[in-house]
Amino acid sequence: MTPRLAALAAALATAVSVVAPPVPPLAHVVVIVFENEERTSVLGSGAAPTFDRLARVGADLTEYYAVSHPSLPNYLALASGSTHGITDDCTACVARGPTVGDLLTRAHRPWGAYAEGFPGSPRFAKKHEPFLYFPADATHVHPLSAFRPRALPAFALVTPDLCHDMHDCPVATGDHWLARFVPPLLRVPRTVVFVVFDEGRDSARGGGHVAAFAVGAAVVPGARYTQIATHYTLLRTVEDALGLGHLGASARAAPIAGIWR
Repeated sequence: MTPRLAALAAALATAVSVVAPPVPPLAHVVVIVFENEERTSVLGSGAAPTFDRLARVGADLTEYYAVSHPSLPNYLALASGSTHGITDDCTACVARGPTVGDLLTRAHRPWGAYAEGFPGSPRFAKKHEPFLYFPADATHVHPLSAFRPRALPAFALVTPDLCHDMHDCPVATGDHWLARFVPPLLRVPRTVVFVVFDEGRDSARGGGHVAAFAVGAAVVPGARYTQIATHYTLLRTVEDALGLGHLGASARAAPIAGIWR
């Protein structure tokens, strides 16, 4: 082989070996969690035009399933890759082990959980705030009023209150809340906003088939992700987007791919 051909072959080998990762590095990931509705009760139901529009202009995650019942195990799975053997909505129990927040703290990256009504409103529920179950993470839980779209941390978990998350109020109420909350986030560069539900009303694949989609500047408009996805899939995607390690069951989950700009 001539030197010229050898150089060309080396260049081609290098080009072939450079493969884009399934999830690009992102600056910010926001996860908003609603409550207790099946996908068909939200998308296409006529009660949630904001959800319909965002799922259409963002990336619809068409086969997203919760992992368990009731609420708390699902939130723990999303935050840490495990339900920790917890099977109810206990308020005095404690979970052990690392969370995605701990990984971010070790990486010296800012993060926070933002709960509407925290800490004292009767419409706040501890079972919807997983980081309160990990003693080292409790100081990262803030009232939603502290959330700043113009100064986002690397990771933010947002939980509306018991009415706005559809737990105690109609789907339309949560839709109106999302219509007010999400628009400023859609313009932030290198950012994705995931909107999901903690669980559905049946037990398909453990916790029900729920509505889920991704929107934001990092997402290809009109994309669809049709593979089976769970809270562990979402956690793996967050970890990869922010350059973190993998926790629990997220290590065995494939990240959400094919929806990124």
